[in-house]
Amino acid sequence: MKNVVILQSNYIPWKGYFDLICDADLFIFYDDLQFTKNDWRNRNKIKTPRGLEWITIPVGTDSNRLICEVQIKDYSWQAKHWKTIQQHYGKSPYFASYRDFFEDIYLGQKWTNLSVLNQTLIRSISSEILNIKTEFRDSRDYNLSGLKLERLLELVTKAEADRYISGPAAKDYIDPSRFAEANIELIWKDYSGYPEYPQRFSPFEHGVSILDLIFNVGSDAPWYIWEWRKSETQSI
Repeated sequence: MKNVVILQSNYIPWKGYFDLICDADLFIFYDDLQFTKNDWRNRNKIKTPRGLEWITIPVGTDSNRLICEVQIKDYSWQAKHWKTIQQHYGKSPYFASYRDFFEDIYLGQKWTNLSVLNQTLIRSISSEILNIKTEFRDSRDYNLSGLKLERLLELVTKAEADRYISGPAAKDYIDPSRFAEANIELIWKDYSGYPEYPQRFSPFEHGVSILDLIFNVGSDAPWYIWEWRKSETQSI
């Protein structure tokens, strides 16, 4: 069975995003879609002593562009984000272990395209920190022609998926019967049950950037994302 996941790239996404990546044999970035403002594409949340705080990449207000077309023209955000991350995670148990990795991302190069930045971060965190072996592709590799659900089905079919795993938010527009007609099993991802981990600045919050988990638990991060389910199954 070939498991396929298709998602738009997000900026330093939460652990559930990487949980989906781990579920997949093939993960396809779906960035030739409309860019949406005030969404996860160019911002995410971190924990601070004052509560949750957004860190946002400035990309302008133009709504007439695809995610893959979003250019980054102001580079000052890179140093600002790194300073903010250092300020709030510098005393976390595993910050020093990953400092060089993220410092190179934020200070070692200038990013000019949002999709390239997001995909690079997601691929690198997956392979180099979380040890995920999933294959990554881009939807632009598949020469798609349809619109909306038709386009998604075309992509899933061209990816030769036996099983399509989707986040629950897609229930608003996905018709399960269409996948059944295409003989593709549709699975809805369940994000419930994640165990809490030692997180600075209470109260505990699941819905924050993956950076929070990495800096607080280090190499144990995979256990808190997907491996805990194996332990739960074995205990039944």
